[in-house]
Amino acid sequence: MKFTKMHGLGNDYVYIETFHQPEPSDPSLLARTISDRHFGVGSDGLILIMPSRQADARMRMFNADGSEGEMCGNGVRCVAKYLHDHGIARKERVTVETGRGVLSLDLKIDQGEAKLVRVDMGTPILRAAEIPTLLPGDPPIDAPLQVDGQTFAVTAVSMGNPHAIIFVEDSAAFPLERLGPLIENHPMFPRRVNLHVVDVFGPEEVRMRTWERGSGITLACGTGACAVCVAGVLTGRTSRRILAHLPGGDLQLEWPEPSESVFMTGPATEVFSGEWPAG
Repeated sequence: MKFTKMHGLGNDYVYIETFHQPEPSDPSLLARTISDRHFGVGSDGLILIMPSRQADARMRMFNADGSEGEMCGNGVRCVAKYLHDHGIARKERVTVETGRGVLSLDLKIDQGEAKLVRVDMGTPILRAAEIPTLLPGDPPIDAPLQVDGQTFAVTAVSMGNPHAIIFVEDSAAFPLERLGPLIENHPMFPRRVNLHVVDVFGPEEVRMRTWERGSGITLACGTGACAVCVAGVLTGRTSRRILAHLPGGDLQLEWPEPSESVFMTGPATEVFSGEWPAG
């Protein structure tokens, strides 16, 4: 089975396209084995690039633990690059069917390759029941969450997948390794949650770190950066357009109006291709 390793700001996935080869028989098992950084290719998960009746392609993403996620912002940028660079949809705007619906992506082409991708990530989901979370508020804004004897002010947002955002004084000092799994699996989040800790440098600039549901600490999270943009506006900490510094690099985010989509712009990079011996 042929695969391609790609990443968006270090948030890396193994990509398998099924336009020219059969789908994996058990993608959840394949995600667990191929993602292993010692015995597999090594990645934050597996993404399938599949034919679609609604769009140029359909994307399914599986975390490193084999669980299927609804959406991946860094992943969908890489899907768009793959579609263009590999000749499946060689155009400057492509559409991708995701668990969030059909997304439109605009590509900046340089010497025949897609370098930057701007994604219409859709309107944020702010009703607590739809995020989903049991925290109070629609959406919960700086709602108290008790974890390991501490209380944190959490803002919850969904971008097709659930996110919890905590604004802190120093995200680098936050014990993400210890508290990340506790918050991911907290009873207040029935479908688990992605956690982001954020310090604000100014109304248009933030720094963030991520504990990703099903994968652990990752270098970047595109949907999470969008959720941080929304949370910054909801809490009055940031403006509607921000630059987010992630461990893997920078993303530009914009949420023009409450009833409108969030837009994310960032790079997509192909690393290498190979063949995996089992499907």
